[in-house]
Amino acid sequence: MSPFLVTRTLPEDATDAALRADVLHGLTRAPKTLPPKWFYDALGSELFEKITALPEYYPTRAEREILVARAPEIAAATGARTLVELGSGSSEKTKHLLDALPALHTYVPVDVSESALRQAGEALAVERPSLDVHALIADFTAGLTLPGTPGPRLVAFLGGTLGNLLPAERAAFLASVRSLLSPGDALLLGTDLVKDESVLVAAYDDAAGVTAAFNKNVLSVVNRELGADFDPDGFSHVARWNAEEEWIEMRLRALSAVTVKIPALDIAVEFAEGEEMRTEVSAKFREAGVRAELAATGLELTHWWTDTEGRFALSLSTAR
Repeated sequence: MSPFLVTRTLPEDATDAALRADVLHGLTRAPKTLPPKWFYDALGSELFEKITALPEYYPTRAEREILVARAPEIAAATGARTLVELGSGSSEKTKHLLDALPALHTYVPVDVSESALRQAGEALAVERPSLDVHALIADFTAGLTLPGTPGPRLVAFLGGTLGNLLPAERAAFLASVRSLLSPGDALLLGTDLVKDESVLVAAYDDAAGVTAAFNKNVLSVVNRELGADFDPDGFSHVARWNAEEEWIEMRLRALSAVTVKIPALDIAVEFAEGEEMRTEVSAKFREAGVRAELAATGLELTHWWTDTEGRFALSLSTAR
């Protein structure tokens, strides 16, 4: 069996502290916001898995199509001996890359969830006995130190998660990724593309209401972790295309005026009837924009692949 190591760089209490800070900051400003990372408790992760299988939600299928078709080209272009995956989760999609990288020595999955890392890492150790797996419990948006592994390295950031970051956050994140790369290393980046508004809105407001439940689940997380008294049924799910910013916004709209108490923060938050709280931004991209954002942080886009319908893109870039 291959070596399987887990290294924690995230303090044990970091998640609780971050949630408190985000809720305090987001709910005491106007307009109110909550970051999308708090969707993903056990129930939220289960709901998101259901979302990826919905007919309206194309990104997962489109990205998988590209990975299956282009993994050999990605392998040939990078010659990677170490694969680093940011926000690895179950590592399911990554198996297409693992299969295509014959010289791969080490896989480094990075995630805030220790349980997800252990489950995926232990399975890979059995399935791929020649592969070293060194998991990192870390918040990759807050800077990252990678273990010493053989190069060249391929850093993968899949799933379109880049779009959940605001422009300044994206610039900082891409700069931090650039700092991890040595000559010969590469970044494989997933980005959802600009397309017809009706297709985009449907992907975030499905007919079965799964995304609505996923969105409202963030209120249940705040209730459980901070003792708040949100009534999820008192809010409706909103998905809206912002044409100027070219992103989808998910919001929760108060159905009536309500005061929400959050004892752990010693605050009471007033919502007016119809007031909306933004819970997610999901930016959509164009090739020229991706190229420019990468170039601004010292990365050169060398390959651009899309699915057959041109809905989603994987790009490969190298350090300049």
